[in-house]
Amino acid sequence: MRILLATLLWVTLGIGGVWYSATRLFAKHVEQSYHEELEVHIKELAALVRVGPGGNLGMDRPLSDPRYLVPLSGFYWQVSLDGRETMRSASMTRGSLDESVAHDSSIHHHVESGPTGPAITYGLIRRVPGVGDVHYVIATDERLLDETIARFERELVVWLAALAAALVATGIVLVTFGLHPLDKLTAATARLRSGAATRLEGDYPTEIAPLVADLNAFIDHNRTTVERARVEAGNLAHALRTPLAVITDEAERLSQDTRTADAAGVLLTQSQIMVQQIEFRLARARSAASARGPGTTSRVCEALPPLLSAMRRLHPDKTFDTSIPDGLDTTVPIDAVDLSELLAILLDNAGKWSREAVTVGLARTDGTLQIRVLDDGPGLTAKQVTEAFKIGTRLDPAMPGSGLGLAIAQDIAAAYGLTVDLGARADGKPGLEALVTIPGRPPADG
Repeated sequence: MRILLATLLWVTLGIGGVWYSATRLFAKHVEQSYHEELEVHIKELAALVRVGPGGNLGMDRPLSDPRYLVPLSGFYWQVSLDGRETMRSASMTRGSLDESVAHDSSIHHHVESGPTGPAITYGLIRRVPGVGDVHYVIATDERLLDETIARFERELVVWLAALAAALVATGIVLVTFGLHPLDKLTAATARLRSGAATRLEGDYPTEIAPLVADLNAFIDHNRTTVERARVEAGNLAHALRTPLAVITDEAERLSQDTRTADAAGVLLTQSQIMVQQIEFRLARARSAASARGPGTTSRVCEALPPLLSAMRRLHPDKTFDTSIPDGLDTTVPIDAVDLSELLAILLDNAGKWSREAVTVGLARTDGTLQIRVLDDGPGLTAKQVTEAFKIGTRLDPAMPGSGLGLAIAQDIAAAYGLTVDLGARADGKPGLEALVTIPGRPPADG
């Protein structure tokens, strides 16, 4: 739009300048032509008129311009001698010309009233010995000059308008085709952002191809870095778990001796804290590394079946059901591993606290996908909800777990711009509802 507006402004200024200069130049040229023509004709008139004995006026022949013979044509002449009859052109069937413009032997001109309106009037005087002053006056209606200029301006406007339209159309064509590769790049970026593609796809002109190649190289490097970070995070976890297990076993052995029981208790406590922090930080590093990466998408309906199968084996006395509308688009901009971990945490918590059943419901509203994990357990108070997301919080020490699950789930959600809320079930039944709200991404076509 900026290019098109700049083109339109430039065309407007250019065409306006051409119109102004062309009309002024043409008007000047036509006016000069009219004045030169009148000056020639008055000289011709003075040469043709003969003054006979007694002051009788006569002409050898008519003027060379036939328009002076056409009645009220706008071209007139008049010759008068003091105190005698005035001789007029055949075109002047009424009215007269102001002979005051002819007041000496030099040629003068003014715009005076004529038989058919304002007229450009030329005049001069020639003295005839023994007879007196002969006044020669010739005129052309000013409207004829104005009409000629106006006709030219109308034709010029039509042609300049056509030229302006052609220039603007050319600009639109140039912008459309010239910037099409950028539109194509925008669409490719949107597909990349939405997860429909993992790289910038398509062929691009030489001006853009290096940029696309550099971006793809960066994307590939970023993906490799993320994968390497995940591997290193897993390696770190394995490398730390073995020494921590040895320390924990040694602390448990020392706790059996009354002399070292206190020190062993400290070691066990600190080892447990270390395990919690390691698990939490590794989960956070994994989610942060993959969050919002190019081409990062997954489908909830594909992640749920294996998770539900695992939960049924882990909690065999509970039922796990789903409520997913037919044809619902469950594609979300989340890494599949992180999505599975987030859902696994919520499903496992629901399985631990439920009495009989856990239900997973999905719904999409205005591009936002909502995942509801419902259980029929005792639920949580508002204070317990706040405490539940803190690292190491265990609302029931008798319940198995590390107290990290919800903290990790919230951290994964924050990395992707999601929200995880706990509260009473929206259907009014006893139990707890875990609500995951996933905002949509721009469509792939940009």
